[in-house]
Amino acid sequence: MTKLKWGMIGGGEGSQIGPAHRLGALADGHFEFAAGALDHRPDAGRDYAQRLGIAVDRAYGDWTEMLAGERDRRDRVDLVTVATPNATHFEITKAFLEAGFNVLCEKPMTMTVEEGEEIVRVAEATGKICAVNYCYSAYPMVRQARAMVRAGEIGKVRLVVTNFSHGHHGDATDADNPRVRWRYDPAMAGVSGQFADCGIHALHMASFICDDEVEKLAADFASTIPSRVLEDDAMLNFRMTGGTVGRLWTSSVAIGRQHGFDIQVFGETGGLRWASEQPNQLIYTPVGGRTQIIEKGEGGLHADAQRLSRVSIAHPEGFPLAVANIYCDLADAIRGEVRDGLPGAADGVRSMAAVHAAVTSAGKDGAWVDARPPMFR
Repeated sequence: MTKLKWGMIGGGEGSQIGPAHRLGALADGHFEFAAGALDHRPDAGRDYAQRLGIAVDRAYGDWTEMLAGERDRRDRVDLVTVATPNATHFEITKAFLEAGFNVLCEKPMTMTVEEGEEIVRVAEATGKICAVNYCYSAYPMVRQARAMVRAGEIGKVRLVVTNFSHGHHGDATDADNPRVRWRYDPAMAGVSGQFADCGIHALHMASFICDDEVEKLAADFASTIPSRVLEDDAMLNFRMTGGTVGRLWTSSVAIGRQHGFDIQVFGETGGLRWASEQPNQLIYTPVGGRTQIIEKGEGGLHADAQRLSRVSIAHPEGFPLAVANIYCDLADAIRGEVRDGLPGAADGVRSMAAVHAAVTSAGKDGAWVDARPPMFR
């Protein structure tokens, strides 16, 4: 099998997300790391790319140089990952899609709903893949949960409760740390802080497992550290198109919580629970029955969970391998085998619509607001 060529923009030395993408993209031999513009400092980016094994002529100073350099190559990259600051996602993603490249964009895909809808239209017009890195949806036991819901194994879903809450930004004395401050600065983060950063992962997960979309929501935002313009804590109620009731909490000031991403789905005949800190287990309780632990790698799993369980039972699989599962699905899609679980541009614009709806709702003391992008109403 010929390897696909992969390029990366952002995710340079010291980046939080860069190593996960490089480990994930290269884990299964689907991709070759062929090109990169890895840093906003051109010389630093070129140097780091070369140290990672990229050829001198494909170690670019910035994304515009990479676009110009790759556009007309016979061996141009098959996939470009955009892992730059949020405000740059739209411009870069749109430019590479229009030039005929497949793109994996970090979340949030855009800063506005209008930009998100434009990305959807560009992807449709070019016929290129635009995926969004909602990588938690690629854990094997999350895929198992979705398959169980689709198969009716817990009956019609009544209620979903999810949260993504940590305490790593809870120290007020560290509020001016540049690695923290930008997340609460509208000029860099957009209209929302914690909800746009972590909450949309939880909301996407609810839609993904329940196989349904959020129709409306009501939100309460709080900036618990006074110097922050944007929220560091948020609570949402939401309703899905199929009637499911949703509850979501997201926080960055919950001191004592480390990762804090989990989801519970309650149906007519059973319930499921998954937590990112114990990602190899799915907790299942049938109505009137005993609680069971379904383990990654065991027999009898649904096909998608089996396909993405890459090491034997009892051996842990972590975050970089969830990212790797996204790249596996991307490689299949590029080669023509579409994977149903791959998050796309439509997921990206739905998330951005929910962010703006939540901001509007919070500004109106929790009024209910339509959470759908106009193009999907």
